[in-house]
Amino acid sequence: MSEPIRILLADDHPLFRDGVALSLGAEADLEVIAQAGSAEETIELVRQLKPDVVILDISMPKMGGVAAAAEIAALDNGVRIVMLTVSEDRDALFAALKAGAHGYVLKGVSASDLRAAIRRIADGETFITPTLAAELIFEFSRPRQEDPVNELTGRESAVLDLISKGLTNREIGDQLHLSEKTVKHYVTLVLQKLRVRSRTEAALLAVTRDPVARNPSGKR
Repeated sequence: MSEPIRILLADDHPLFRDGVALSLGAEADLEVIAQAGSAEETIELVRQLKPDVVILDISMPKMGGVAAAAEIAALDNGVRIVMLTVSEDRDALFAALKAGAHGYVLKGVSASDLRAAIRRIADGETFITPTLAAELIFEFSRPRQEDPVNELTGRESAVLDLISKGLTNREIGDQLHLSEKTVKHYVTLVLQKLRVRSRTEAALLAVTRDPVARNPSGKR
């Protein structure tokens, strides 16, 4: 018999956390080895225990789940990261994946589906709640007659590149030495030119496009 999947469960709601732990622990191949109530505690336990899978809530106090996922991924110790959240926001989904998450599961999922997702993720797969995955696939599989990225100015292209890296308007402004208000204006122009509805869609368009085709000089 193979060793059970060792799980670290992090959520700032103890009652919910205990319920998930009880459900997972009922399976012979799943073992919750520790629980955490904060992102900071989670990172420290990952360092100490080296679990196979860490389950993170996005909305935790202080650091938050996405930042914790990025730090855990940076440890490069092979741990698989699963976001378990109520958020169906595509910006949150994209931020989590950019941070290094291997799974994005909504809290409304059944216990059996959660267990199945954890097994798949532990086995090396990436899993996104099917409804969210279907939306993304549909949106970005639509044929485009031309490449709208080519219509961006050098400054707009630089803003898009930083959006694709998950930076906020303030962080983009710091990078490009622009005010937050000016960055917001450029973001609006980028969305209009790319004919997309959100930063997430713009970022996905950027990262799925051939990077060689971008304007690397930042000039126009």
